[in-house]
Amino acid sequence: QVQLVESGGGLAQPGGSLRLSCTASGRTPNSYRVGWFRQAPGKEREFVAAITWSFSTSSTRYGDSAKGRFRISRDNAKNTVYLQMNGLKSEDTAVYYCGGGRTYLTSYDDWGQGTQVTVST
Repeated sequence: QVQLVESGGGLAQPGGSLRLSCTASGRTPNSYRVGWFRQAPGKEREFVAAITWSFSTSSTRYGDSAKGRFRISRDNAKNTVYLQMNGLKSEDTAVYYCGGGRTYLTSYDDWGQGTQVTVST
């Protein structure tokens, strides 16, 4: 079982930046996938970005809302996946969750508690 904890949310102004962190504890597999999702009030959960790694190789994928503005990365030594968010817009306001999954599965089975991101003047 992998435990995931998000941090780094808060209030940002339009055009500003935030960096979210997703730190894993427990038995983290050598091959794993971590995705960021977000859910705004009254809306469905939306895919933001994901990073998949197997030993020393990795790949990333972005949702349409994140392309060109957000960047997902990983610090193996810290067991942490980051989501750098630049050029924030009011529509980025949501609770952001990180999810983890085994690479041989399509599902995300490990979830954090979420962190609130609010973009407002």
